[in-house]
Amino acid sequence: MDYNLYSQAEEKTSTRAALNKLLHFMAEEKKNLFLAMGIIMINSGINLLAPFLLGYTIDHYVQTKQYSGVLTFSALLLGLYLIGLATRYWQTQLMGGVGQRMLFSLRNAVFGKLQELPVAFFNQNKAGDLISRINNDTDKVNQFFSQSLVQFIDSIFIMLGAGIFLLSINTELGAASLGPALLLLIFTKVISPWVKRKNAASMKSTGGLSSEIQESLNNFKVIIAFNRRDYFRQRFDEANRDNYRSALGAGLANNLFMPVFTFCANIAQLVVLAFGIYLIAAGHFTIGLLISFLAYVNSFYMPLRQLAALWANFQIAMAAWDRISRILSFRTDLLTLPAPAAAALPEAPASLLRFEDVSFRYPDGKEVLHHINLDLKPGKTYALVGPTGGGKTTTASLIARLYDPTEGEVLLAGKDIRSYTPEERSAKIGFILQDPFLFTGTLRDNIVYGDAQLESLSREQLEAVIAGAGLSHLLERFEKGLDTEVAATGDSISLGQKQLIAFIRAVLRRPELLILDEATANIDTVTEQLLEDILQQLPAETTRVIIAHRLNTIENADEIYFVNAGNVVNAGSLDHAMHMLLHDKRES
Repeated sequence: MDYNLYSQAEEKTSTRAALNKLLHFMAEEKKNLFLAMGIIMINSGINLLAPFLLGYTIDHYVQTKQYSGVLTFSALLLGLYLIGLATRYWQTQLMGGVGQRMLFSLRNAVFGKLQELPVAFFNQNKAGDLISRINNDTDKVNQFFSQSLVQFIDSIFIMLGAGIFLLSINTELGAASLGPALLLLIFTKVISPWVKRKNAASMKSTGGLSSEIQESLNNFKVIIAFNRRDYFRQRFDEANRDNYRSALGAGLANNLFMPVFTFCANIAQLVVLAFGIYLIAAGHFTIGLLISFLAYVNSFYMPLRQLAALWANFQIAMAAWDRISRILSFRTDLLTLPAPAAAALPEAPASLLRFEDVSFRYPDGKEVLHHINLDLKPGKTYALVGPTGGGKTTTASLIARLYDPTEGEVLLAGKDIRSYTPEERSAKIGFILQDPFLFTGTLRDNIVYGDAQLESLSREQLEAVIAGAGLSHLLERFEKGLDTEVAATGDSISLGQKQLIAFIRAVLRRPELLILDEATANIDTVTEQLLEDILQQLPAETTRVIIAHRLNTIENADEIYFVNAGNVVNAGSLDHAMHMLLHDKRES
């Protein structure tokens, strides 16, 4: 399955479809959204009623010099404005809460989706871009809903109400004043897709910049060691320039609405003023109505000017939502099959793991394994040897079900490996990498991580379990024992100590099958012997699959398989395996 977030197959969704998806995601906030709508209608009603009362006061009390009426209506207007102040504060608090809860839920949803997706997804996408989608893009959506949505809806209500008042006061003058709005509607409809594309490109470049920074910082030791800071600067400069150009284009697109909207609003006021004076001279209009009319024209076009900025924010939010929903739309291809009926299971399968006519290819790549048949027995040690790129790690990844075969089946204890839940599978299969990843925390945190039984133990109980496994002497290699601080980068401890932690973690889980992918390639022989001693603490029935190049690592294997060019062949003895390796190197 293609998991590339920038695949050509990516579907372009319309603004309406994207908005419908987002509103569906906010279903739990319906009550608060309807309440906010009610408050917005109250505010809009106050804003629309004020110009009418002002014009009425001028015609009936100011021109007739009835100042008691002026004071009465002034007090009425003041009361309405105070009510508007209170309701606006309430709606700001309400929508602020909606926005923050949505941001919390959205980030949880994206991160939860990332937890479900297979390794293939992360192989095809950069971590920095994913981080940008979780942090930056979700915040863009939140900013619109917590800050701009209320103004957006409020502006629409006021515009509709002002338009109704304009047409009801004088149809001809109202139609003339609303004429420029039709031009704005056409302009907005034509220009909006372009604005959205510009914002999407800007967000993509921001994700690329984040990816470049993360990759460079992760490899900063290598950059310093090879004195290639110039390369770091050049790559960053290219990404930064691309981000600058795309951000500049998005900024110009977002600011294009405001001057056009302002120009049309000014044209509408000129039309009203000229036509209104003509109607007054003809005796068909009053000064108070003209003032009210000008106020309603302003009430109609002022929200339009606000909508110019808000519409740009809306396009940013929709572009951000497109990037977020792209992740949420993925479905993992590593599905769990229904467990077979108990009667259909073999009572005691002779093989712990079997490959039955297994083939595999990566997305948009050539076939890596061709119709492989492999049989791993309980308690035996198997070595996979072969040239770099021959398919050793791919074979191990299929054993651990990091991928599913393109064709054929992988059987674990007589059952299709896809019928095991992730928890069941990880309890049966352990995987130790050449450079194991450690989490920020303590040695204890890293040992018990992901093991519910160990996590529930107290410190004394965990130490007893470690002693029972014959591993207590290894803790002496750490100055503070279980309380030794571990950084995510692993810089606080040596590579050998990192491998010790990984091996201790694997042994305490007592897996039925343990895969070691070049797990001792970068450590000294003394530490390697320590790790071998740790492995001896595993149950006798544990099957080991070793991927290694060192002869002393594979010489004690029960069976050695040569992996190359899509084939997995039993190599027989160690000498024969080395002969196959040398022959392959000469041919290549």
